[in-house]
Amino acid sequence: MSSTTRVATVLTLVAGLLISCSTAPSTPGDRDVLLQQATTTMTEMSREDPGLDELTKKGYGYALFPEVAKGGLIFGGGYGRGVVYEQGQHIGYADLSQASFGLQVGGQTYSELIVFENKAALERLKQGRVELAADASAVILKTGAAANARFFDGFAVFVKPIGGAMAEASIGGQQVTYVPK
Repeated sequence: MSSTTRVATVLTLVAGLLISCSTAPSTPGDRDVLLQQATTTMTEMSREDPGLDELTKKGYGYALFPEVAKGGLIFGGGYGRGVVYEQGQHIGYADLSQASFGLQVGGQTYSELIVFENKAALERLKQGRVELAADASAVILKTGAAANARFFDGFAVFVKPIGGAMAEASIGGQQVTYVPK
């Protein structure tokens, strides 16, 4: 394991402990709100890049995080809740925790879509073994991005900026935790 990956893993675990949020919304009403947000976000993302629908149908499943909030000043962290789908069917919830270290300042929010290339990639999520390191780059969503997407280690990651501004040259990672519905 490279030192960069070790640092990213440690920072991700620390962020997860600091955030200490539960993966699934606690009430049925909160779950309905998250599902509605995920549906709306997917519609918006697909409108921005129509090829995204085809990619999510081609993939085995996906996790959609309608809003991830991220901020940092040397040390950074982020968190978002999402919904997990397997072959188009809602199967559970996930949370995304991030940690980073380096030259960074600011805050931002964005939506994130993680597409699972095959059943094995989705199973890694279910078993709690999804950690996206700094070298797993996300694609900024725009028309045509999905058509040119490449899977890295079974995953393709897309982000759609919502707001804020952040400048960074840092290392870090993301950890995704799953809980069935």
